Amino acid sequence: MPEIRSSAELRNRYNEISTFCHDYAEPVFITKNGKGDLAVMSIEAYEALAGRLELYGLIQEGLEDAAEGKARPLADAMADIRSRRGR
Repeated sequence: MPEIRSSAELRNRYNEISTFCHDYAEPVFITKNGKGDLAVMSIEAYEALAGRLELYGLIQEGLEDAAEGKARPLADAMADIRSRRGR
């Protein structure tokens, strides 16, 4: 269940919210006037999320390349690398 707090709680209980974000590596959703406004998370959780999104993007690129015939067999690529290393 997501942790939901008001903007007043963010202002008045910052340390508690920060501790929660670090301890549980989960975002806290902040509301303003009863509506969702922000998601607050630790830097570590943000960097992990950003890293996953980057990885998913690279995987998607690879899948698109393979679908368009821009890929080659691993054995060929490895043979290429080995031959260049021997130079």
